Amino acid sequence: MSLTQIITLAVLGLLIFWAVGAYNRLVRLRNAITNAFAQIDVQLKRRHDLIPNLVDVARKYLEHERETLERVTAARNQAIAAADLVRARPGQPGPVKSLGLAEEVLATAMRGFNAVVESYPEIKADETLQRLSEELTHTENKVAFARQLFNDATLDYNNAAQQFPANVVAGVFGFRELPMLQATASEAERAPVKVSL
Repeated sequence: MSLTQIITLAVLGLLIFWAVGAYNRLVRLRNAITNAFAQIDVQLKRRHDLIPNLVDVARKYLEHERETLERVTAARNQAIAAADLVRARPGQPGPVKSLGLAEEVLATAMRGFNAVVESYPEIKADETLQRLSEELTHTENKVAFARQLFNDATLDYNNAAQQFPANVVAGVFGFRELPMLQATASEAERAPVKVSL
């Protein structure tokens, strides 16, 4: 073998070694995103389980606010369906975007619910409602923390998949950019809730 062939084989071997390393790193980062979503999923399930209890406690006080209660229930059901899609297809951009939108709708519905509850002193004084609200607040904090971990993992993955020369391996093996979960996406969500009684 000539020196040129040895150098060519060595360079080829290094390229293959590097490509395998880049591929494995992308797989590890994609799996970290799946794990981060699993942490969100645990908290979302807890949140989704608490909401019907909260609505049931408030229902006896808010018979004339049926639309608000129905909006919360419908939003919760949409959020559960969206979380199921992400769970079934982790690492796919479409379901993650759908989950973000569904959670935004749920958050908006819950803000409306909370505004209505604030308007009724007898509801605010209900001990069960206070306990459930406190649990929901703690769960919301855990969701926010889990969302931050998910977004950090997604950022690491997206950076690795987009940086040269690893983007060549990412393109060949179908590692696509993934969206982050956002707490608020529009000015309407940031606006204060209007309550009319």
